[in-house]
Amino acid sequence: MTTQDTQQKLQALSDEYQKLQTDLQTQISSLRRLESQHQENTSVKSEFSTLVPDTKIYKLIGPVLLKQEKAEAESAVEGRLDFIGKEM
Repeated sequence: MTTQDTQQKLQALSDEYQKLQTDLQTQISSLRRLESQHQENTSVKSEFSTLVPDTKIYKLIGPVLLKQEKAEAESAVEGRLDFIGKEM
């Protein structure tokens, strides 16, 4: 094996390593985002248990607050938690 062959092989391995490092960083970033969303939705879910039955709930959609039924809001949060759990 010549020096040039060895250098080419090392360069190919180095390139592959850098690609794996980039992929790993992307995965770590995605996991952190999902963990943050999971924590946020878990907090919201726990807040639902402290609400009195006739409490008004609003959902922020863009720049607008829309009234939402408690059961609908709980269902949406539960659905997000299920989705996040599957993604993690």
